[in-house]
Amino acid sequence: MDMKSEHGLVSKANGSGAAPDPEVDPKAKRRRFGAVYKAKILEEVDRSPGQTGAILRREGLYSSHLTNWRKQRHTGTLKALGKKRGPKSKSPAELANEKLRKELARVQRELEKAQILIGAQKKLAEIMGVDLPKIVGNGDDE
Repeated sequence: MDMKSEHGLVSKANGSGAAPDPEVDPKAKRRRFGAVYKAKILEEVDRSPGQTGAILRREGLYSSHLTNWRKQRHTGTLKALGKKRGPKSKSPAELANEKLRKELARVQRELEKAQILIGAQKKLAEIMGVDLPKIVGNGDDE
């Protein structure tokens, strides 16, 4: 005994003839299930095998959810899913290495600037005819 509403929609649930709300959310949101929730549902389904369908309907889940979650539990990835996502914190040694790399890059840039200035001073001394004294190094020079 279907009733047609003024919008042409059929209402079977209640005989009042009220049309369902035609508004749709602009963008559907994907549901995400945490590891604790998955473990709880799997445990509940395992405890009551005859009630699987009722549990799935109550929670709004599909049997494929249970299949995937069981595979995850079997491979041990279900526990790993409980970990927080995002960038991992760095160890103190990694932080120190990063700081030293930045310092090294800064010092190398300053060295390049100093070498350019020294080269310009040598050329200026050559042009002016000034003899620069030779600097005796400790053997590290090229």
